[in-house]
Amino acid sequence: MALKIEQVAGLKVTDSFIGVIVSAVANRGDSVGTAKAVTLNFRDPDYSPEAGGFHPVEVRLEKKATSWQLIYITDFSYQGRHTPELIKEIDVCFSIKQVYHFLAGWLNAKEGKELLDLFISNFVEYYNTGCYQVTVTTE
Repeated sequence: MALKIEQVAGLKVTDSFIGVIVSAVANRGDSVGTAKAVTLNFRDPDYSPEAGGFHPVEVRLEKKATSWQLIYITDFSYQGRHTPELIKEIDVCFSIKQVYHFLAGWLNAKEGKELLDLFISNFVEYYNTGCYQVTVTTE
């Protein structure tokens, strides 16, 4: 089942990103037909505080009438020296049209859009290298 994803004005993502999401759901092998929400987790199994790697990314979609809406995209990273913890590094909240970065807090619209564009571009390139294992969960 192809997902029709409704874009949010002011925080639009590229068609290539939408393609990654649609492909990941389609590769799941079954339909999201009656689901009201879909959460996709992109994980590099080799990512660790010591070795680095590709940050884990989580994307959530929710069903709105006949289309799906992006709810959030969250990029996680290990932070801390002695006991590193996995925390939100970048958090894109589509419902309030804002982007958060752990070092700067909530960004203004221009900075948020610039960070989102850079993040999406990099994420799609990383995904295309095959570095992620993808898990799709439906509710």
